[in-house]
Amino acid sequence: MKRVIKKVAVLGSGVMGSRIACHFANIGLDVLLLDIVPREPNDKEKAKGLDTSHPAVRNRIVNDALQFALKSNPSPNYHKSFASRITTGNFEDDMAKISDCDWTIEVVIEDLKIKKIIYDQVEEHRKPGTLITSNTSGIPIHLMSDGRSEDFQKHFCGTHFFNPPRYLKLFEVIPGPKTDPAVLDFFMDYGDKFLGKTTVLCKDTPAFIANRVGIFSIMNALETVLELGMTVEEVDKLTGPVIGRPKSATFRTMDVVGNDTLIKVANNLYATLPNDEARDSFKLPELLQKIEENQWFGDKSGQGFYKKTKENGKKVILSLDLKTFEYSPQEKVKFPVLEQTKAIDKVKDRFKILLKDKGKAGDFYRKTFFNIFKYVSNRIPEIADELYKIDDALKAGFGWEMGPYETWDAVGVEHAVAMMKEAGLAPAPWVDEMLSKGITSFYKVENGTKHYYDIPSGAYKKVPGLDEFILLDTLRDSKVVWQNAGVTLFDIGDGILNLEFHTKMNTMGSEVIQGIMKSIDIAEEKYQGLVIANEGANFSAGANLGLVFMYATEQEYDEIDMMIKAFQTAMMRVRYSAIPVVVAPHGMALGGGCEITLHADRVVASSELYTGLVEFGVGLIPAGGGTKEFTQRVSKNIEDGDILVNAYKNAFLNIGMAKVSTSAHEAFDLGILQKGDKVVMNKARQIAEAKKIALEMAEAGYTQKPQNKDIKVLGKQVLGMFHVGAHSMYSGGYISEHDMKISQKLGYIMAGGDLSAPTLVSEQYLLDLEREAFLSLTGERKTLERIQSILTTGRPLRN
Repeated sequence: MKRVIKKVAVLGSGVMGSRIACHFANIGLDVLLLDIVPREPNDKEKAKGLDTSHPAVRNRIVNDALQFALKSNPSPNYHKSFASRITTGNFEDDMAKISDCDWTIEVVIEDLKIKKIIYDQVEEHRKPGTLITSNTSGIPIHLMSDGRSEDFQKHFCGTHFFNPPRYLKLFEVIPGPKTDPAVLDFFMDYGDKFLGKTTVLCKDTPAFIANRVGIFSIMNALETVLELGMTVEEVDKLTGPVIGRPKSATFRTMDVVGNDTLIKVANNLYATLPNDEARDSFKLPELLQKIEENQWFGDKSGQGFYKKTKENGKKVILSLDLKTFEYSPQEKVKFPVLEQTKAIDKVKDRFKILLKDKGKAGDFYRKTFFNIFKYVSNRIPEIADELYKIDDALKAGFGWEMGPYETWDAVGVEHAVAMMKEAGLAPAPWVDEMLSKGITSFYKVENGTKHYYDIPSGAYKKVPGLDEFILLDTLRDSKVVWQNAGVTLFDIGDGILNLEFHTKMNTMGSEVIQGIMKSIDIAEEKYQGLVIANEGANFSAGANLGLVFMYATEQEYDEIDMMIKAFQTAMMRVRYSAIPVVVAPHGMALGGGCEITLHADRVVASSELYTGLVEFGVGLIPAGGGTKEFTQRVSKNIEDGDILVNAYKNAFLNIGMAKVSTSAHEAFDLGILQKGDKVVMNKARQIAEAKKIALEMAEAGYTQKPQNKDIKVLGKQVLGMFHVGAHSMYSGGYISEHDMKISQKLGYIMAGGDLSAPTLVSEQYLLDLEREAFLSLTGERKTLERIQSILTTGRPLRN
């Protein structure tokens, strides 16, 4: 039976419930969000003469919760308008409305008695055959399923989102004792394709997979911190991006999530895991007991391991001294081993160096890594039968770049096991059995496909579910067509190539420009199409600003001119070639990363896309065709009766204010994405979808277009508006004198110069104006100061 989800009921509007409702709205569903009725009116309601019979009072809890979610930053919605898909109500008046819903998800407080009361009401109103799930993070699914009707149990399971649901990619699916396998299959597929999640089928064990291992990892780190006498700053320095973990690292993450949440989960695991060999790791150390006593729960209470305060009118962040329990200014931390790894781009190549370190950092890494390796080896088959599920859960739920087994492989399994045994931390016996067979890694790539070591059979098996994905890392040994230091060109099958950037932040320097040109040449000669995509954290942070700064300070303006010409030529080659070029941006696609997106035949964007032309912030204008493209799009989309000046004004402000989308859907509003471009929820499917579109375009008879020579520019008609607007902003103190100068240069390009009448111009005409303005700005001292600030501090300078 084909199951279609059109409407979802979310029962419970707390932090998780309201945000889950928003994410359902993100994918186009109608959502019913319900919560309890307040016991009595609040003071404001009483002042208005309202009582608990009034709808505003009865729905206050749910409405306040939803509004709080919608105002939160980062936003739970891809677009403000999507909130209109959510209808609110309460359990007493509106529970009957769940009869219209295809899926009801319960997200109330973690109390089994309360959940059972809610399920009684659900049983009364839900339509037989519809789905019913719980977002519980800790209550056993079988206890919630117990005593319910046969149809309820058949369609009931756990569906565990991680907070925040829009941004964290894990979706744990946990069966109950009588869950229909078809229901589980549906959720595994739906979570992946529609919700954009990494779906992991779990066992009904305490905290399932991600929280079980993730909380152990945190508690184990705390234990090691206290043993080694380390500081909050030291630990966060060692446990962040250097090992492929979020910037918030350990203690900052705990403050953000809430130390009370960690304490609650740890206590629950200690109580429910009498047979866990590492049970004592979940016992609260004195440190966390004091945190609980003081109610220093992190951001929600105003202080935790860090505390924000003000000194002399400036915000200051203090850190907690773990010995004295007093706050003091943060200290800058340096570890020599981290200096050694700075030049190593790939996280997996850093681990061996980090673990060899003879200092405090090495001690910390060895103790924490070896404990995690031992712990996950003992969790099979308890929490998962297959080791890849543990890696998937930790990566998607905790934002780790590499899971524990992948990390173990990077360290070297044999080497790590020898060191673990020496430290008295021997792994589970099956690891020794694996090594005795001559198998020395948990994963391998064979014929472009990822395989994992299957413990029961003692052999490698294909990781299931990856057949519909294209993962570039699995093609690196067999499908490389061409490469240089900055890019790799892959054959991804069916006559389609994929160009991957792999410079730092995927910036677009000379190697990338050469790669774009060469890839299109190769594709035109032997293939049907080209996809430009990569699997980095971000698509591209734009042009190589450091190179621009170096040439500008040395007054090598001819070099800058050649550099910009080459960039423009590459962008025009993307736009005008004999094969379709599909660009698949994700994460940050800024400056040049946005410009290559603007020049694609089609765009397949990840839903999480932060894109815009941001050159204004460093005292420049977009000169890789970005300004030209915005001008051309305004000209192309103007219809009879439109107010021409307003159309140009909006495009001008998008560049002049360096606007960046906070999602792919917002990128449509900014005019960066257009009709025909596609948004993909699951980033892991993005390259495969881009390939499909490139192939469709090729098979439909793709023909190279001629360059546009009919772009209508308005000259002095609009140039005056740009100049007056910039001067007014300057006079009002909203922008600096240098901002005004950049604005006027930008306006000059978009107007097509000081032409006396509306004129049709070519793309090359506008590109030449772009390059001229860019060059002149690189000779400005204030522009160089802005570039230097970004390069040295990462912060924009407004001078």
